[in-house]
Amino acid sequence: MLEHLHEVVQNNAIVISASILIIAYIFIAFEKISKVTIALLGAVITIILGLVSQLKSLDGALNPHYFINFVDFNVIFLLVSMMIIVSIAAKSGMFNWIANEMLKMTKGHPKFVLIALGIFTAVTSAFLDNVTTVILIMPVTFVIAKQLDINPVPFLITEIFASNIGGTATLIGDPPNIIIGSAAGFAFMDFVKELTGVVTVILIAVLLFMLFIFRNSLKSDPEKMKLVANLDNSKTITDIPLMIRSAVVLFLVILGFVLHDITHIETCVTAMLGASILLIFEKPKEILNEVEWNTIFFFVGLFIIIGGLEASGGISLMAQWILKVTQGSEAAASMLILWASGLISGVIDNIPYTATMAPMLAEIQKTMGADYTYPLWWCLSLGACLGGNMTIIGAAANVIVSETSAHKGYPITFMRFLKYGFVTMLISLVISTVYIWLRFLK
Repeated sequence: MLEHLHEVVQNNAIVISASILIIAYIFIAFEKISKVTIALLGAVITIILGLVSQLKSLDGALNPHYFINFVDFNVIFLLVSMMIIVSIAAKSGMFNWIANEMLKMTKGHPKFVLIALGIFTAVTSAFLDNVTTVILIMPVTFVIAKQLDINPVPFLITEIFASNIGGTATLIGDPPNIIIGSAAGFAFMDFVKELTGVVTVILIAVLLFMLFIFRNSLKSDPEKMKLVANLDNSKTITDIPLMIRSAVVLFLVILGFVLHDITHIETCVTAMLGASILLIFEKPKEILNEVEWNTIFFFVGLFIIIGGLEASGGISLMAQWILKVTQGSEAAASMLILWASGLISGVIDNIPYTATMAPMLAEIQKTMGADYTYPLWWCLSLGACLGGNMTIIGAAANVIVSETSAHKGYPITFMRFLKYGFVTMLISLVISTVYIWLRFLK
C-alpha cells in the first residue's frame, strides 16, 4: 500500500507539490488559520509524501533532497539576529527620541508632519524590518494627531506606504530582499547601488501624492501646532548606557554589511555577532520572547514546501515557461516579472511569493547566465516589495497598522486603502519600469 502511494507520488511529483503550494497560498490569503500553522502543516505533508527526503545521507553520500537543505538558514539567522538587535535597541527609547526630534523640526504643521513621518518611516525601514518600524512610530503618530486634533489616518496610511518603499532600498529592509540577496548572492551594497536611488524617487513621488490626496485633512489650529513644536523629548531615552551600546552595535553591524565585499563575512554572521554582543548585557530569555517566532517558523515551513516543488522539477518547468513566453527576451522577462510581482504581491503575502520566485530565477540563471538574469532579480525585488502597498493585506506592516488604527477608533477599510494603494502601486511600478529600462535594458 505504502509502496503504491510512494510510486503515485513520484510519478506525479510536480502536480502534487504544486497543489500543496497553491492550497497553502489560498489558506494564507484567507487568513482563517494562522499562516505559520499552514506553512508547517504543508511542510510536514511534503516530507511525509516523500517529495523531499527525511534522510541526511543516501548510500553513504549526502542526500541533495534532504529537507533541511531547502531551508535557507542565511535568511533565518539574519532575521532572528536583526529582531534581537532591534528589540534590545528599542528598549532604550532611542527610536522614539529620533522621531520626536524630527517632528519638532516641523513646528507642528500637519503637512510637514506627514512628510517627516514618511521620511522617518522610510529611512528606518531601510535598516529595521517594516513591522518593527511601524510599531515604533505608531504611538508617536497617535500622540501627535491627538495634540493637533486631526484624524491620524492620513499619517498612518503614509507610514504604511513609506515602510514598504523604504524597505525596498536595502538587503535587510524587507524579508523579500533577504530571500533575493541569499538566492542571488547579492551583498548589502549591491542593493544600495541598484535600488536606493530609484526608491528615493518613488518615495518623493508618493509623499507628494499623499499631500495632494489628504490636503483638506492636514489642517490644525495654530495653538495646537505649538504643542508639537515644543514637544518635551527630555525623558524619551530611558536607558542611556543601553542606548549607547545599541547604537554602537547597530552602526558596526550595518558597517559590516557595507564592508562585506572586503571582509567576505556573510551578513547573517555579522548580524549574529552583533546580537550576541548585546545579549551579554541582557536576559536572553526575555529578549528571545520578543522575537517573532511565528515569522521564523513560517519561513522554515515555506522553504520546505517550495523545496518539494524544486526537488520535483516544478521550479525548472516554471523557468522554462517564462523563457518560452518571453522568447528569451530579457526586456520582456523583466517587465513580466516586475508587473506580475507587483500585482500578485498586492493580493498575497510577498514573502511566500518571493520564496517561490527566487529558485525559479536561479534556474533561469543556470540556463541564460548571470548577466541575463541580473536585472530580473531587481525586477522581482521592486515588484514584490512595492506591490505590497496595493491592498491592506499586501504586507504584514499594513495589517498591523490597520488593526491598531481600528482598535483606536479609526478604522481603515479595505476599499478605502485600495483607493490609495492601487494608485501608489502604479506610481511605484511606472517609475520602476522607467528605471529598469534605462539602467539595464536600453
